[in-house]
Amino acid sequence: MTRKSRPSKNTEDGRRGNHPRSGRWLLQDAKARFSELVRRVRTDGPQLVTVHGRETVVVVSAEEFRRLKGNPTGKALVEVMRASPLRDVDIEPRRGPLPVRDVSL
Repeated sequence: MTRKSRPSKNTEDGRRGNHPRSGRWLLQDAKARFSELVRRVRTDGPQLVTVHGRETVVVVSAEEFRRLKGNPTGKALVEVMRASPLRDVDIEPRRGPLPVRDVSL
């Protein structure tokens, strides 16, 4: 028994639009050709991987990831606090007496 081929949105190689040259990879292709995927990330930029036709993950270079993630320095918190309308309010923490232990010498 042979299958009838139906018209589809296939590309030249018979796949459904997820060709590595377009920056889109089927998961099975990405796994089988991981080294090529990494090379293309470095040369062509982010690469999209699909699972069952759905866009699932994007593979980016480490440099791009760091740029997008940002550096957790606390600068954003300091800037927010400086921009606060309450920045001039003095806050004195309440401190109760601390318990004292007896020390034998």
